[in-house]
Amino acid sequence: MDKQFTTKQMILLMLAAYLFSVVVRMIWIWQFKDDPNVYWNGQIMINTNDGYFFASGVQKELFDIHLPNPRAPGLWDYGVVFFTTLFCKITPFSLETITLYMPTFISSLVVVPIILISRLFGKTLWGFLAALLGSIAWSYYNRTMTGYYDTDMFSAMAPMFILYFLIKSTIDFNLRSALYAAIAIVLYPFLYDQGLSIVYAMGIIYGVYMVWYHRDSKVTYESLLLVFLALLPIGLGAPIKYIVHILLIVIAYVILSKKEFETKQLMISSGVAFVAFLLLGNVFGLIFTKIINYTSTGTVRDGLHFYGVAQTVREAGHIPFSTFANRISGSMLGLFISAIGYVVLVIRKPAFILALPLVGIGVFANWGGLRFTVYAVPVAAMSAVYLFFVIAEYIKDQKAKYAFVILSTIALIVPNINHIIEYKVPTVFSKAEVQDLDRLKKIADAKDYTLTWWDYGYPIWYYSDTSTIIDGGKHHNDNFIISKIMQTTSPILAANLSRLAVETYESNGHKVIVDTIFKNKQKDQIDPNEFLLKMDNSNYKLPQKTRDIYLYLPYKMLGIYPTVTLFGNLDLTTGKKLRNIVFYPSRAIAKNKNGLLTFANGVKFDLASGVLLFGKREEKVNKFIITQNTQKGKININTKIYYPNAGLNVIYMKSYGRFIIMDEETLHSTYVQMFILGQYDHNLFELVVASPYSRIYKLKK
Repeated sequence: MDKQFTTKQMILLMLAAYLFSVVVRMIWIWQFKDDPNVYWNGQIMINTNDGYFFASGVQKELFDIHLPNPRAPGLWDYGVVFFTTLFCKITPFSLETITLYMPTFISSLVVVPIILISRLFGKTLWGFLAALLGSIAWSYYNRTMTGYYDTDMFSAMAPMFILYFLIKSTIDFNLRSALYAAIAIVLYPFLYDQGLSIVYAMGIIYGVYMVWYHRDSKVTYESLLLVFLALLPIGLGAPIKYIVHILLIVIAYVILSKKEFETKQLMISSGVAFVAFLLLGNVFGLIFTKIINYTSTGTVRDGLHFYGVAQTVREAGHIPFSTFANRISGSMLGLFISAIGYVVLVIRKPAFILALPLVGIGVFANWGGLRFTVYAVPVAAMSAVYLFFVIAEYIKDQKAKYAFVILSTIALIVPNINHIIEYKVPTVFSKAEVQDLDRLKKIADAKDYTLTWWDYGYPIWYYSDTSTIIDGGKHHNDNFIISKIMQTTSPILAANLSRLAVETYESNGHKVIVDTIFKNKQKDQIDPNEFLLKMDNSNYKLPQKTRDIYLYLPYKMLGIYPTVTLFGNLDLTTGKKLRNIVFYPSRAIAKNKNGLLTFANGVKFDLASGVLLFGKREEKVNKFIITQNTQKGKININTKIYYPNAGLNVIYMKSYGRFIIMDEETLHSTYVQMFILGQYDHNLFELVVASPYSRIYKLKK
């Protein structure tokens, strides 16, 4: 089974694996192609919020919009922005089409390094079968599927090219292989900005491996010198830093190729480069910070106490081991086979120890969150299929050997295909939701701000051409501001805090707002509680108005409102929550003849007596409110009072079929009053967009 394929045959296998990966990713398109609710500008919309960050950067380059937005990326900030802009200019396809399909065609390139690596060991068929599995395995698919427009399309694909060149340099001992690896290392952060720690780890492991196994070879230290030079940070802006960095490496390569150096000289030079890389690259600090950021929970002490965002993000939370196994290999059995396969692979092919950083960060996902599993997928696929080849060595019949390996690989592929068929992830917004933002775009100016929760920040940029103060990449201490606006019972505080936050953000150079208004970490730090109390006054002196501000209150927020409140329901001086908030959205799944409603969350509501049943515990209801949306955007309200002094209320949003149980104070919060009930202070706000999907208010102050 070690027969080597010709170059032509290898290319055909690459093409076949690539087409397989692309076709599988078209399943999602086939599932949604007939749904008019997912189309905008004649194309299916993308399905990841972060994609709108990069797409906004492309809009900025192509159409000169988002220019006042302080956080919209530029052409050279991210590789995905650069390449998308390039494709928009050199192809006839629209921005919407390119952002939709680019993840499919870029991420599928992972089959190339997988097959090339296997070819280094004379087992091209191994690479082909592993490419079929690795290109569509659960986690890799989820983060590179059609519509998942993000830097993730490069995250695991590009390191596999680095791995290929590094392994190749340990086999052919050709300095040119190390040169290609070094260039790939330089470019990787441009393709995937969060990948610096990955290439750091790969460089360190490469150094350990080369010195351990090939310490007597001059090529070892020449190769290490190139790789460590590639890892050195260059303190210049893009694209200059990439050009200078690559030129530096090429010059070093030419010098090493043309001139003879003693082994001792090369050892010292590579050692100096390694120490410089460790010191200047802040290697351990970077890795430690990454670990802390993805394992921290609770409030974060940053002068004042703020609620930590990491534990509210699903991809950054602890995951069950079964999920961990599924994400990497599609099943528990698949992970078990991959783990054994990797051990066998390293024993038989020690160079595969260079893949340890990718495996390690995948294992870290079990604590750090499911987003990290993607890195281990290609290596896990190669490891599993390699084990099948090892087992097949004990089968005498040649046809039986091939049948065993192929059928075993198919057995691992099938669970992943089943997952793909079932994984009907929706687009970020529906057509109707985008129509609301498009209406806002026609009303607002590009310098204006739209205040809402960070989940919706990037899409708001893209569709309404307004800025936000928190978004998918800036959602730390300033979450407090939006959370407080959404949950306060005072329209005056909501209006004043909105104006103060935006004008402060513009005047302080777009720094963290709460650090400025509360003088956080300064000697004259302000007590936020006293400050907010003073702001809850119509006579509070605000900064001069320089732009309009809009509040975006979407129906989507209903499901995450309890999470939204966590950040503002906090005494910033102590880190303790201010009160217990009750907000339970649900649906009625049953109703008996006596008027007893049973909700999907198990709570029961007796319409006759006005009592909520939480298991054996009974709670009286103050108000039962029924709302119904009209075609003109108004909300009709019908209220029944059961027990005026009771602390709980039930709202039935008839147009949505949703029931919400909430406490009295939450009933009077900004979000509940202005979105669910459509009630607001006309002196402070103006309703400019109203639909069942969102209500957008313009601040009058």
